[in-house]
Amino acid sequence: NNAQRRASRVASRIHGTALRPRLVVHISNLHINAQLIDDDKGVTLVAASSVGKKLNSNMTDKAVEVGKDIAIKAKKAKITQVVFDRSSRKYHGRIKALAEAARAEGLEF
Repeated sequence: NNAQRRASRVASRIHGTALRPRLVVHISNLHINAQLIDDDKGVTLVAASSVGKKLNSNMTDKAVEVGKDIAIKAKKAKITQVVFDRSSRKYHGRIKALAEAARAEGLEF
């Protein structure tokens, strides 16, 4: 599958640490999830999702909200720098909206 091949190619170059965790984005048909993962320990440090929120908007707006949310939670956890893992998706549309919203809230990558 082409998407799996692209995802593994991106994952081979990206590794999250405690000081600079990996920001993983997953987009389904209805929701958007983002996590900050420390690959050395194999743990999720911070997570944000559009699940359970009363967002009656399009997916790009949901991505912006999740991007802001993950950046705010990262600040509380004293995380300022991350490595962006776009998985098999292009840096475009929803992925780009989430990333730019996180950057606007102070997350560096």
